[in-house]
Amino acid sequence: MNFQQAVQTCFRKYVDFSGRGARSEYWWFVLAYVIVALVAGQIHQVLYSIAVLAFLLPLLAAGARRLHDTGKSGWWLLLGLIPLVGLVLIYFMVQPSDPEPNAYGPPPVIVLAA
Repeated sequence: MNFQQAVQTCFRKYVDFSGRGARSEYWWFVLAYVIVALVAGQIHQVLYSIAVLAFLLPLLAAGARRLHDTGKSGWWLLLGLIPLVGLVLIYFMVQPSDPEPNAYGPPPVIVLAA
């Protein structure tokens, strides 16, 4: 999955907390968020706030789907609220996908760009 596909997928599924999400989908979307937030923050504080709010639900949904892909519940995202302990989420997010179907569905289909 490339950058554009990941951003489109995450915004299309912006409140879909079910199913599984590929590692590339999640990390490309995080990169898009960081770029937009940095640029918006340099322009104006109000624009930054709008960008953060626009990405809030899609980031949470993508994070939950990514955790589902590794066999964990989306509720693990709440670890991010605890300082330093939330760093465990990074470890969870970089884990490879479960190759077999799990409780959250079959493995995500990754469309490779031609």
